[in-house]
Amino acid sequence: MHVPSMAEMMANGQNPEILFWVGCSGSFDQRAQKITKAFATILHKAGISFAILGKEELCTGDPARRAGNEFMFQMMAYQNIQILNGYGIKKIVTTCPHCFNIFKNEYPVLGGTYEVIHHTTLLQQLIDEGKIRLKEGGAFKGKRITFHDSCYLGRANDIYEAPRKVLETLDAELVEMKRCRSKGLCCGAGGAQMFKEEEKGTERINFERANEALETGSTIIAAACPFCNTMLTDGVKNKEKENDVQVLDVAELVAQSME
Repeated sequence: MHVPSMAEMMANGQNPEILFWVGCSGSFDQRAQKITKAFATILHKAGISFAILGKEELCTGDPARRAGNEFMFQMMAYQNIQILNGYGIKKIVTTCPHCFNIFKNEYPVLGGTYEVIHHTTLLQQLIDEGKIRLKEGGAFKGKRITFHDSCYLGRANDIYEAPRKVLETLDAELVEMKRCRSKGLCCGAGGAQMFKEEEKGTERINFERANEALETGSTIIAAACPFCNTMLTDGVKNKEKENDVQVLDVAELVAQSME
């Protein structure tokens, strides 16, 4: 499946409905690339006109800002805004809550104002509109699934229901962790912690969160953030006997369940 770039579509006189912002993880991390492919497959099957920036896409600058490098953030942000505004982009969808949050809440101050949608919200909309059709008795029917709330999706942007409604359509048993929704525990990746070791004398927070997920008896831990996916996968691997537990993005679950 070929996904056109904005440059290609504009050259052909086309204007896509949505720009899919792939993000650094979705572009370069081998695990997150699977999420990117799953979501692109869904959009293609649902008949949604979309494009990517391709080589023109830069990091949003979110990790730089969270790490305290404001100069680098603004430099990256202004470059992205110039490209996005140059193409007349109005609507952006992203599979990363970090990208979603910074586009939605922090880019407008710098002159980048867009309609920004997280992929779980779009998936719910497409299911409600009947554009995504799921197999009866799909791969996850009767499976026990628990959902981990990403900090930047949940507490920062109050998106709790969309991913859960999507998971409920899979005919799976959705089981909540003790700490969930607004009281959910961070996976440990936020605030640039993804790129450094924990402080001395503290347990790895992703191990603690993975244990909470495993205590639900779920065989699938659903996530909606590539950072969370990495941290939870690492946490599950720490428990050798739990090798049969999968950490999957909501988009991967839907892609595997579509007709």
